[in-house]
Amino acid sequence: MAKQTYLTAEGLKKLQDELEYYKVVRRKEVADALKRAKAFGDLSENSEYTEAKNEQAEVESHIAELEDQLANVELIVSGTSKSRVNVGSVVKIEEADSKETIEYSIVGSAEADPFNNKISDESPIGKALIGKKNGETLQVETPGGTLQIKILSIK
Repeated sequence: MAKQTYLTAEGLKKLQDELEYYKVVRRKEVADALKRAKAFGDLSENSEYTEAKNEQAEVESHIAELEDQLANVELIVSGTSKSRVNVGSVVKIEEADSKETIEYSIVGSAEADPFNNKISDESPIGKALIGKKNGETLQVETPGGTLQIKILSIK
């Protein structure tokens, strides 16, 4: 059974747009490249043809992957619970050592973008936050070491 893909409405739209792009634009580009390569003749020694076939396989593989993700989407409805952290929550935390505060959006792994503070529910911090309440302090094992964080707010 395929893995659930948790997405916000924004993430779902982005994935649908990417699938549409690959099906409409990329497939046509690859088909055109194959047609040009075939025009060179002898396919057994035609590197352009081999390259276009490899690209076609990559495009089709990516399309299948996107279709699989979309077939197993669970849409995240934001704001379903403000008492506990869940996928779709926006959580403001404070790191105990540095007293630095940061706000994270908890998203599914398909939407994770750590540079924009969107962390996956499968990441060390995301996983540790899931199910926790406002005001709780917890320790999180990360690749960079152990962090002690306090939940300041949940939206």
